[in-house]
Amino acid sequence: MMLQIKGSNAIVKRIAHTMIRCVDRDASIDFYTKVLGMRLHRVVDYDAGRFSLIYLGYEPEENGPAVELTHNWDHNKRYQLGDGYGHIAITMSDVYAEAARIESCGGKITRPPGEMMDSGIHIAFVEDPDGYQIELIQTPFPPVDCAARDNGDV
Repeated sequence: MMLQIKGSNAIVKRIAHTMIRCVDRDASIDFYTKVLGMRLHRVVDYDAGRFSLIYLGYEPEENGPAVELTHNWDHNKRYQLGDGYGHIAITMSDVYAEAARIESCGGKITRPPGEMMDSGIHIAFVEDPDGYQIELIQTPFPPVDCAARDNGDV
């Protein structure tokens, strides 16, 4: 969703995507679609460069941020994640039920659901096929009805 202030000529900005590299294209697409429930938006193959860009997300790309998976065709070993990368965060209404569902789909929960340091915030972490951490955050508010929001009903 883009925010534009009425009467302002400020440049409109939004986060488009976060890019991470994947080794196994099919395993990664399965994880993000079947385990995390994202939609596959598009796959762009660059034959000359021998790589693909795979875009996934919960909302259409024009309305919300996406995850961009970069698959380098000739790279077949796990990437070094480095010590600067943190995680991707996804909010939801029930982190406990979602963690149980993810586990039932074969997902690897690396931090079981629970409260974060007496903060009242309930989180869990899951690991994708390439070792990237994804934080699941229980929101104190009901999920947004994207269709209603996009129609201006919210």
